Amino acid sequence: MIKTELVNPNVTNLIESLRDIGYSFEVAVADLIDNSITAKAKSIKIYTVSNPEPIFCMLDNGIGMSEVELVEAMRLASKNPNDLRAKGELGRFGLGLKTASFSQCKRLTVLSKKGGIVSARQWDLDYITQHNNWLLISPNNFLDLPLADELNNLESGTIVCWENIDRIQKNKFSDIVDRLRRHISLVFHRFLEGEVGIRQIKITVNNNPVIAFDPFNSKHPATQEIAPEKIMVYGSAITVQPYILPHHSKISQQEYELYATEEGYIKSQGFYVYRENRILIYGTWWGLHKSLDAHKLVRIKIDIPNTIDQYWGIDIKKSLARPSEDLKIDLKRIINQVTEKGARPFTGRAKKIEDKTFIQFWQLLPLNNDFRFALNLEHPLFKNLEKGLSKDSIENLRFYLKGIEAYLPLEAIQSKLQKNPHSINQESALSEQNIIELTEKLKLAGLPKQYIEDLLRTEIYSNRKELLKNEDK
Repeated sequence: MIKTELVNPNVTNLIESLRDIGYSFEVAVADLIDNSITAKAKSIKIYTVSNPEPIFCMLDNGIGMSEVELVEAMRLASKNPNDLRAKGELGRFGLGLKTASFSQCKRLTVLSKKGGIVSARQWDLDYITQHNNWLLISPNNFLDLPLADELNNLESGTIVCWENIDRIQKNKFSDIVDRLRRHISLVFHRFLEGEVGIRQIKITVNNNPVIAFDPFNSKHPATQEIAPEKIMVYGSAITVQPYILPHHSKISQQEYELYATEEGYIKSQGFYVYRENRILIYGTWWGLHKSLDAHKLVRIKIDIPNTIDQYWGIDIKKSLARPSEDLKIDLKRIINQVTEKGARPFTGRAKKIEDKTFIQFWQLLPLNNDFRFALNLEHPLFKNLEKGLSKDSIENLRFYLKGIEAYLPLEAIQSKLQKNPHSINQESALSEQNIIELTEKLKLAGLPKQYIEDLLRTEIYSNRKELLKNEDK
């Protein structure tokens, strides 16, 4: 006979461990929204105050829970993660409501209305620690909670309320709520938009509607939407669809900054994984590709069902997911195809410097396996300038130009192009009036025909040929 003894976990230590799983405020709230979506809610109202003490409450108009269902929902690990989920169900572990809430507060109260009856239960972590046992409280004063009156007016629904919020600094609360709004607008954008086949949900934060943010800018005519591909993974189909966002020259500065997101284009490129239409993880290559400036407009959407969670390593917070080794082969192939296309808006513009149909101010000079940008000293304007200079002046001028080449501020240029390309107006260095004055001086100099032809091939006169051609007539 096997000898055993009962060793219960230390409740206080277990609570602290549960609280430190790693939820941010916005990820914790997203876990609650998952429950509301699963409960078929069409409206979710979030209410927050920071004074005198921070409080967070969320009301949905979903199907609600009976008293028995509520008690079960408050149980830790109320579901087996290996059980099959119904289509559209966003939960997995049966921990989200509790662990998400405990990560932010010490008192979790849930009110739910079903069949005209309002039931209430509460976890108070200080009370649990004091009694060293998981004692679920049936609160008496739950009707005093924010949004309780609105729940009474609904046919069914649920309120989740956080009190004793101790993981947030009060002076940072408004910033955190702003970040929450942005997170919801991205993670649940398909539900907010009400895409075909998806129930539209209205979400408000302190009475302000959350506006959907589609990270692919898919409605813009300059966005390249590449044909989707279905891949079978362990008997279930996933859909992979790449997008290439518009180059900054095709959109306004405001729109360009919006789609850069707070992370910037470099960090926002890569895969965006949706599980049952809700974003799990975004802006990652999973080590299958390096984040490059040339590929910053590439974003690849992956849609997965909730039937293959175990093959994606989805964590409790539903903020991590990793593809299986079998799938990585297909994803690498897709990456190679789309990044080649995604680099074209940049490589096409870069090739302009190598265009031999124009005489340009700058050129590329090969240096063994490297290269550098160099001023074109064969430019007709420079050659004409040299004619009027002494030998010493020519040497000094050439030395000065080599200094410009050597100390070209490439890092600053790259940084500005990444952060705010619309603010760069380099052509303003040579105004239209400057060009007209230059043209008049050249005309008075009695230009040879060949010199005029060379000038017409320069960048200055590429769109102003009539300025010199009129004189030629």
